[in-house]
Amino acid sequence: MKIGVSLNIDVTKIDKARLHKGAKGTYLVLTTFIDLDNKDQYDNNGFVAHKKKEGEQGNTPILGNVKVFWSDQAQQDQRQPSNNQPQQSSTNFDMDESEDIPF
Repeated sequence: MKIGVSLNIDVTKIDKARLHKGAKGTYLVLTTFIDLDNKDQYDNNGFVAHKKKEGEQGNTPILGNVKVFWSDQAQQDQRQPSNNQPQQSSTNFDMDESEDIPF
């Protein structure tokens, strides 16, 4: 499944000590949790926070929110056959002779 999300981050809450220099720029590792089935009072599906460092205890500050604005769930549901209905074979050798052939 694919989803489109929008992130809204308060950059003043970023712990500058968590920024690290890489070969091609300065990076900040974040974590997000997204709940597609539930929204908060502001229509958000989750939050963004600093990624915990190894051995770090407790929660890291929430930097912002995540809002799902698009999902291909409906498209996938249409493509996948329902598990409740038995699939019919394209050839039916058990035809009753009394059935009319449509051609």
